[in-house]
Amino acid sequence: MSIQIFGLPVSRGVAIGRAVLVASSRIDVPHVFIDPTLIDGEVARLFAARDVVAAEFDALKRDLPADAPAELAALLDVHHMLLQDEALMGASADWIRQRHYNAEWALSAQLEVLARHFDEMEDAYLRERKADLEQVVERLLRSLSRGVPSAVPAPGEGVHDFGGDEPLVLVASDIAPADMLSFKRSVFKGFVTDVGGKTSHTAIVARSMDIPAVVGARQASNLIRQDDCIIIDGDAGLVIVDPSPIVLEEYRFRQRQSELERSRLARLRHTPAVTLDGERVELVANIEMPEDAPVALEAGAVGVGLFRSEFLFMNRGGHLPDEEEQYDAYRRAVEAMKGLPVTIRTIDIGADKPLEGMTPSELRQESVLNPALGLRAIRWSLSEPSMFRRQLRALLRAAVHGPVKVMIPMLSNLREIRQTLEHVDHARRQLVEAGKPFGEVELGAMIEVPAAALTLPVFLRHFDFISIGTNDLIQYTLAIDRTDEEVSHLYDPWNPAVLGLIQTSITQARAAGRGVSVCGEMAGDPAFTELLLAMGLRTFSMHPTQVAAIKQRVLRVDTRRLAPLVPEVLASDDPEAACAELFAAAHSGGAAGGAWMASPSALQSA
Repeated sequence: MSIQIFGLPVSRGVAIGRAVLVASSRIDVPHVFIDPTLIDGEVARLFAARDVVAAEFDALKRDLPADAPAELAALLDVHHMLLQDEALMGASADWIRQRHYNAEWALSAQLEVLARHFDEMEDAYLRERKADLEQVVERLLRSLSRGVPSAVPAPGEGVHDFGGDEPLVLVASDIAPADMLSFKRSVFKGFVTDVGGKTSHTAIVARSMDIPAVVGARQASNLIRQDDCIIIDGDAGLVIVDPSPIVLEEYRFRQRQSELERSRLARLRHTPAVTLDGERVELVANIEMPEDAPVALEAGAVGVGLFRSEFLFMNRGGHLPDEEEQYDAYRRAVEAMKGLPVTIRTIDIGADKPLEGMTPSELRQESVLNPALGLRAIRWSLSEPSMFRRQLRALLRAAVHGPVKVMIPMLSNLREIRQTLEHVDHARRQLVEAGKPFGEVELGAMIEVPAAALTLPVFLRHFDFISIGTNDLIQYTLAIDRTDEEVSHLYDPWNPAVLGLIQTSITQARAAGRGVSVCGEMAGDPAFTELLLAMGLRTFSMHPTQVAAIKQRVLRVDTRRLAPLVPEVLASDDPEAACAELFAAAHSGGAAGGAWMASPSALQSA
């Protein structure tokens, strides 16, 4: 029977494929596709973990005191039987052989299948045996984490994913940023999660991959089963499970139309982004890893406006990269951009991007009621000075190979500014003493906190440029958790307070002769392109996949007509409606009743 599940549309398009479920676990489980040459070794690793746990059970039973209740021995026997059951171990090995899952993923996938069988049992006693199964799997996962590590490549090394003949779509309760990093170069054609908001990390990475995604779909991971045929409608926020042939064919037609639109936009790749009134606009890219830099160039970006360096710190079991490893990563990104500027943000962890393996005193994600307001971004860097200076040294050294800008996230006051600048000076002195060459960098601040936007002149006196991080600026201005689907409806980029802060920041930065960009999701949303241009913004930083669509908008805008309308838009109770009405009127008032919009042929010839 076909069912429909509704969530939040966060990345446009249509995906059709077989469902791959990523089950939740009390232990962090890596989800990685194994290279075909490593499958036998991964299966052996799975059974080696089984043998270790079996030996643990034997030892526990042997060491039971004489007066121990008989039920304890019986319970150990049950666990031992589950451990030897083909429905668990044999089927988990099949996941490795057939789907090329790593051992941990295979176990958690099979646990999900078996747990559903237990839930459907009528006998209450048998239903409760699910807890025994979960305990056995938890022991296996711990054994795997302690034993021989999985022979999988590190992030960025390029694993050969296996998708079989059919496309795959990922379904999960939530997807950790570290897993998203692995999945970014995977075979998945779409994502569905139970939780998350429009600017949650899953949503951001899905947009960067230019694949459909629906988040906040509540019970999707419970309603969808492994290998179900599903459709993800990223435009409507709709997931269709087991669609009828007629519905399936309709969505396949929509897929073909989307591919044609992408091909048309790709023709603008090398066209300069210049408005109708001659204003040159810089469209730069947001990237996560050095390997993303060539993709940004291919998309037509004229630089990197945001290199999220925190992804170099993920999927490492808590072992942070040293200075040489970071330097090499930054150098590769700079060299790949062939002389175009690269803006690298210092590590921005915390909130929805915790690092695995950190101690509670370092990242108290479980105990902090609202980690978005806790020890994150620059606050964490300043609390770990040796780590911070290590990163700064690597960044300064990378500047030898091309133009580098360093951007500091989540600054909110003068004290943090001074501390940051002292660390930069300290890092320079350390490099001089070590005799290591380094280059000059421009220093910038991210404007993500209302306090920073309201005291912007202080920031402009100390930094070369600012970048407005609209995702967090909206979150903190409106007092909502942008990753919480319960309040996602309150996340409103059109809120007059948010627009007022953005407008003020752009105006003050330009008046002070400082560079200003927007690097949040608003920069890559065509609905805001005209308004941001009218406000005076000339640098947009977005996912590479969004560059062509934003460039198309830029080529059709006359900023001289729109700029005088900004005060009226900002004064409106409904800025979105006012923007649409006023800008449409301005456009229609152009010569020849609409010559403001360049024709498609003119765009192509440009």
